[in-house]
Amino acid sequence: MRPSIIGTVRHAIEAVAAFAGWLMFAALPVEMASAFGGWFARKVGPLLKVSTVARRNLLLAFPEKGSAEIEQIVLSVWDNFGRLAGEFPHLKRIAAERLEIIGAEHVIALRDDGLPGILIGAHFGGWELSGPLAERLGLPVHVVYRAANNPWIERLFRAARGVSADSVIAKGSRGARKVLAVMRNGGHLGVLVDQKMNDGIAVPFMGRDAMTAPAVAQLALRFHCPVVAGRIERLPGVRFRAVIEPPIPLPNSGDHHRDVLEMMTRINAVVESWVRENPGQWLWLHRRWPKPDHRV
Repeated sequence: MRPSIIGTVRHAIEAVAAFAGWLMFAALPVEMASAFGGWFARKVGPLLKVSTVARRNLLLAFPEKGSAEIEQIVLSVWDNFGRLAGEFPHLKRIAAERLEIIGAEHVIALRDDGLPGILIGAHFGGWELSGPLAERLGLPVHVVYRAANNPWIERLFRAARGVSADSVIAKGSRGARKVLAVMRNGGHLGVLVDQKMNDGIAVPFMGRDAMTAPAVAQLALRFHCPVVAGRIERLPGVRFRAVIEPPIPLPNSGDHHRDVLEMMTRINAVVESWVRENPGQWLWLHRRWPKPDHRV
């Protein structure tokens, strides 16, 4: 078969599997869906090649931890990821009934101050609840994200999240123009800031430099707008706690490049504090740092 046909067939198979999984989890009570998702991910995830990336990342970030402790964190990462997949069809109900909010006043202030603003988070705990959380607090947010490679799965994700086409902004040049339009119109962005960007800037994270997208700092400094960070912690019993922090102070040294680096350093420090407090709830599965010469 030609490459385009092979790609289409692969996308179709992936989409059928994703839709079948979504239907199964949707049919289960949320506790059972979460438990089954966690169990399956704990059994399969540590055997996958991507878990080697997680182990390497953990050893880079926590050189003092032994192999047994590293493996326990890897299990926790997969458990959280699997549970989140099982909970995916139930996000709105979880946000309405099982989500405690600390610091809601910071989002309400962001909503009512008449300025554009940026709400940032990370792939931590129940990050998929970020959109429903903002909706619950009455803050319209345009989510900046990397779209799924499979367009059918992308449509499924949007439908499951209840996200409209005009409230998401895919990364890229067209997305950048839309981001600027949102900010000029006094809108609000939602951004997960913890993934590697090869053409970003080197910013300290977990004790070593990590290539980091500078866009949040650049936008905040350009529009003189607040940046509010929040995490969603997983609690026992398919419950969550959103902890929203006061706005991160904007640097104002007069040197734009220096201020961008300082702002992103402050942002990375916030995310690092979350990860160090509960490393099993962060998604260690992507290559956050350059690959070292030796193998883990």
